[in-house]
Amino acid sequence: MSRDPYELLGVKKDASQKDIQSAFRKLAKKLHPDLNPGDKKSEERFKEISTAYELLSDEEKRGRFDRGEIDITGAEQAPRNYYRDYASQGGAGNPYQNSAGFADFGDQDDIFSSFFSSRARGGGFRAHGHDRNYSMEVDFLDAINGTKTQIRLPDGPALDLQIPPGTRDGQSLRLKGKGEPGIGGGPAGDAYVEIRVRHHPFYVRDGDDIRFELPIGLREAVLGGKVRAPTPTGSVNLTLPPYSNTGKVLRLKGKGVPKKGGGAGDIYISLKIMLPDSPDQQLTEFMMSWKAGEAQDPRKGMGE
Repeated sequence: MSRDPYELLGVKKDASQKDIQSAFRKLAKKLHPDLNPGDKKSEERFKEISTAYELLSDEEKRGRFDRGEIDITGAEQAPRNYYRDYASQGGAGNPYQNSAGFADFGDQDDIFSSFFSSRARGGGFRAHGHDRNYSMEVDFLDAINGTKTQIRLPDGPALDLQIPPGTRDGQSLRLKGKGEPGIGGGPAGDAYVEIRVRHHPFYVRDGDDIRFELPIGLREAVLGGKVRAPTPTGSVNLTLPPYSNTGKVLRLKGKGVPKKGGGAGDIYISLKIMLPDSPDQQLTEFMMSWKAGEAQDPRKGMGE
């Protein structure tokens, strides 16, 4: 490590405190271990600039260094016993435990807060552990209704994961403290699980609403009446008005996706008339004799 803190921070000896702080912040943002995982060289450089800044940000220490009384670590140049006596005093009067220069960082960038707060308490290098990111697939109905499942981390045990009702595709769920261990006794990072919702055979989510197409028979379409319709929470009886056409939309209020603050969206059901799977002779004969049906023009107004 260079013995010159000015050289380490890249500032001149007559630099102002503002210039020193600015130089340190610029270097710290580039070298901080959280931004360079596994890069030992960057970690060592970060420690060096932190030591340099701790010295130069303290006016008293900086003056003593400039006069040749202490080195970059705060150790006395001469006489040696003076440093030992001075440093052993401890408490608020100990200049070697003064971390006032770091106080102005505590409420700024989150990436620095855990490090600087630990320095202010007189500790060594301490940093928040890295977060881990995972992804998992869940069924459409489990995402809508909510469920409890397990996720097995690649290098750890299986963890219980609560899927809240109404979970969206791409939503991340947080497992606090399940990330990388902290550095120097710092808190562990978190694990974030990105949820991928599988497609459903007929339900389609639209915000907090659900849409799907309901097949109905020709008799049901003409005469109307009660039909069973599925929903994510179970089947319901649906009332069809007589002469319900394909494309007619019926609404089930409050049967859609649960909302975080309470309540739920709606379900919109589009009707689709389905003819019998096999030809029916009676239906064929009726249609051939149905004069009104022959006269009907369902494409009227669409042009030639």
